Amino acid sequence: MNNLKDKVAVITGGNGVLGGAIALGLAAEGVKVGILGRTPETAQARVDEIVNNGGKAIALVADVLDRESLRSAKEEIEKQYGNVNILVNAAGGNQKGATIGPDQSFFDLDLDALDKVSGLNFKGTVLPTLVFASGMVEQKSGSIINISSLSAQRALTRVLGYSAAKASVDNFTKWLAVEMAQKYGDGIRVNAIAPGFFIGEQNRSLLLNENGSLTARGETIVNQTPMKRFGKPEELQGAANWLAGEGSSFVTGTVIPVDGGFGAFSGV
Repeated sequence: MNNLKDKVAVITGGNGVLGGAIALGLAAEGVKVGILGRTPETAQARVDEIVNNGGKAIALVADVLDRESLRSAKEEIEKQYGNVNILVNAAGGNQKGATIGPDQSFFDLDLDALDKVSGLNFKGTVLPTLVFASGMVEQKSGSIINISSLSAQRALTRVLGYSAAKASVDNFTKWLAVEMAQKYGDGIRVNAIAPGFFIGEQNRSLLLNENGSLTARGETIVNQTPMKRFGKPEELQGAANWLAGEGSSFVTGTVIPVDGGFGAFSGV
């Protein structure tokens, strides 16, 4: 029993594939959702989808690396819906220069790209939390859900910058869970979800050929996944709804894998 009806959530990156699925899942439980993204058109498109499904949502145009725009978004959603109860930090992404291609080595790493990927994924989690968690402290309740990655826990070839940034998100999740509980009591919880392999726009060409068949890397991943498939975005909803609600009231500082068993399988 999660009792999510009429709670208020902000989902950074809610205009993306995974963040959008989580937003839809929360809205279906009666949560009033703020879709936070840099692009007004894509944020509004997600809002329209939620509203057309009978939910409540507004678009919040802001940059997770811009504190003032985040403060404006906080004021806007509080004016519309009231205090924020749930924050999902789903904004993130990768850049080509922060990965090591099959014909490259570590020494080809683009440090500027590494900084940008680290900033978006790590600072882009910390900064929204600084802004939106302040209200949770005042009301002594709230759930913060960070989006990590299985690549934070297992070394994946090529994916250097993104993996390191998500490892920082894991550490921050655990650190902040302790900080919140010790300073402000048991009402504010901080957890993370670590998705396995889901098809998105950024990784589609790495995992799928144009005809929809698996690339060599895609085949390796599926063979390493006991469920023998990629995840579906909506399969993140159960974990997110649970972490957002009262059913996980004694759960904090955890990183929940949603990966089809990838992290549990040794390959043997």
